[in-house]
Amino acid sequence: MGKAPAKKNKKRGFGTYIKWFWGLFFGAVALVVLLFLLASWGAFGTMPTFEVLENPQTNLATEIISVDGKTLGKYYLNDNRTPVSYDELPDHLIKALVATEDERFYSHSGIDARGTLRAIVFLGRKGGASTITQQLAKQLFTERPSRNIFARVMQKVKEWIIAVRLERQYTKEEIISMYFNIYGFGYMASGINSASRTYFGKEPQDLNIQESAMLAGMFKNSSLYDPIKRPELTTRRRNLVFSQMEKNDFITEEEKDSLQKLPIKLNFNIESHREGLATYFRMYLQGFLKDWANDPENRKPNGDKYNIYLDGLKVYTTIDSRMQQYAEEAVTEHMKKLQAEFFHQNTPDRNKTAPFLGLTEEEIDATMERAMKQSERWRKMKYDLDKSEKEIRESFEKKTEMTVFSWEGEKDTVMTPMDSIRYYKSFLRTGMMSMEPQTGHVRAWVGGINYKHFQYDQVKQGARQSGSTFKPFVYATAIDQLHMSPCDRLPDVQHCIEANKYGNLKPWCPKNSSGKYTGKMLTLKEALANSVNTITATLIDKVGPVPVAQLVRNLGIESDIPPVPSIALGTPDFTVYEMVGAYSTFANQGVYVKPVMITRIEDKNGTVLFEYVPETKDVMSEEVAYTTVKLMEGVTQSGSGVRLRNKWAVNNTLYKEIITGYPYEFTNPIAGKTGTTQNQSDGWFMGMVPNLVTGVWVGGEDRAIHFRSISYGQGASMALPIWGLYMKKCYTDEELGVSKGEFRKPENLSIEIDCSKVEDSVTPEETNLEEIDF
Repeated sequence: MGKAPAKKNKKRGFGTYIKWFWGLFFGAVALVVLLFLLASWGAFGTMPTFEVLENPQTNLATEIISVDGKTLGKYYLNDNRTPVSYDELPDHLIKALVATEDERFYSHSGIDARGTLRAIVFLGRKGGASTITQQLAKQLFTERPSRNIFARVMQKVKEWIIAVRLERQYTKEEIISMYFNIYGFGYMASGINSASRTYFGKEPQDLNIQESAMLAGMFKNSSLYDPIKRPELTTRRRNLVFSQMEKNDFITEEEKDSLQKLPIKLNFNIESHREGLATYFRMYLQGFLKDWANDPENRKPNGDKYNIYLDGLKVYTTIDSRMQQYAEEAVTEHMKKLQAEFFHQNTPDRNKTAPFLGLTEEEIDATMERAMKQSERWRKMKYDLDKSEKEIRESFEKKTEMTVFSWEGEKDTVMTPMDSIRYYKSFLRTGMMSMEPQTGHVRAWVGGINYKHFQYDQVKQGARQSGSTFKPFVYATAIDQLHMSPCDRLPDVQHCIEANKYGNLKPWCPKNSSGKYTGKMLTLKEALANSVNTITATLIDKVGPVPVAQLVRNLGIESDIPPVPSIALGTPDFTVYEMVGAYSTFANQGVYVKPVMITRIEDKNGTVLFEYVPETKDVMSEEVAYTTVKLMEGVTQSGSGVRLRNKWAVNNTLYKEIITGYPYEFTNPIAGKTGTTQNQSDGWFMGMVPNLVTGVWVGGEDRAIHFRSISYGQGASMALPIWGLYMKKCYTDEELGVSKGEFRKPENLSIEIDCSKVEDSVTPEETNLEEIDF
């Protein structure tokens, strides 16, 4: 009888264990459920609200978009992020991500139970448990994963809850695009748009399958799978992506094998404010946007100012990326050769005051002193570091390591900051702008030779003496007021305007630049073509300087124009921007259209915040504008711009190679004007075809930096070749539609423009084109 109770106790003990097991199991489940409920109620920290889930906050870069749909650049602080829609993502990119990161993405609701169980059983050795949605939740709402185990578990719980909510809030396609847009790929490339541009120099929709696979592989760890630092490891990771794509039937085994053999080909370029296409234009645009954002009329619905670095604005510009590229290539090609010749002529043996000409040592010292005090180094040491003037001056004489610009690429060197100032002053600068006269749309903007090292914009900031490019304004005034014709004749003899006639304090008797006078009766067309100063002086005496100055102001030029006779030869300082706008009036039948750079600004949701309204003004009649254009056609037919036709060159082989060795061979109508100021300090060329007006200026930072000879220093040698190279490139690209036709002729033209029957025409040989360009 003593054994029976023992069996009964044994049975009760086993049942107790079963009860304990299920009690613990359900208790654990209840605890987990309670944990998730508490987390969802915000017991362990604030959870994102419905509104936050609807509009998750991410910093978005402002994107600058060209008229042909290309991204010119971006403005951002730390996050170079520009969102793209699902439709802009190539199919193979999406498949590569899903196959590698979340095979069951389309079948789960934010949490992959199978993946989670596998991760728990194998402790993560056979793959993680995070879904794409969970990873998105982590990117959006977990600022930094905690190192504390308990805290990290709480973060993970919140990420799971957020993932489920995201799945309820968004479609699978929206979650995919959000994840592509949020992830950081290194090198300040936030999101797939920046990543594809940084690593491959293209938009996401243009990625091929190899490039897509590499970027998809980087989602695991962009720092580890860095194609720049660890190309072999990145290649292995990319090949694993191909294997996953084959496993999920996205590609065949044959495709996988062939793709895995391909090397990774990068076009790596960190998107920088100081590098890339249209850098000078982007600098101008940045200032414009700051002013626009500071205007009280341009506010968000809540009254806050727009932040051009964080709010993801889209700025649609008139710049054509193709024409911008051609313009920058033309500048580089010509300026590199021109600079080489400048250095050749200004060695210490040939010019002891190089790079300056015509200055005394005292004047050079004063110029260098002024440049030193205007430098960024001086400003920082004086105002940021609070250094004494003695300390600052001493620092400018101490040799230091630096990287400097050269036409062969950046060079690491050692020199004093003072020597670097002199070195940079020795480089010739340039400004170029190209504009459609009918609309005012600016198609290309090159403000200098290299924005990283020369940040002063010679298109909008740099005003320089206009030289003979001013003369068409004098001729246009004479045609308008006196109804003169290109065929009217005036004598090539010295013309004097007596003192005080137009406010000039002493008699003004300008000479032709050659110092010679033919004594012949020249047509206005011949006189402008060969830039004869005596004829221009006669014309401004006939009409007076006040009407000329008034015309120039009506043409959009805001620079100061004193109403004195000497303006006829181009003494006022103008910018390239002003000159292109003014000349465009001639090509646009007398209607001035203010240059346009921005057509509209949108917010990140596509709402239009700003839309440009054209500003136009009737300045002159169609007849006057057309007649002036016909006058300027003579410049490229037989005058100082004739080298565009390849009808004229010099015998000097070196000069010919550097300056005139370009095969322009233009046969279409071109109106233009060269310009050169005193001592060859400024070289200009303004060139026009019916639907494109382009202005080019070349010169030194200081007027004392110039060529000794007019052969190299005239506008036809310094500036015209850039125009020629640019237009050759534009004409080669037929999609641009740059005109080769005639300028539009007004109906019932009353002014005689056909001078073909005029006798005793002046030839280029008689007037010596190398000597009369200003």
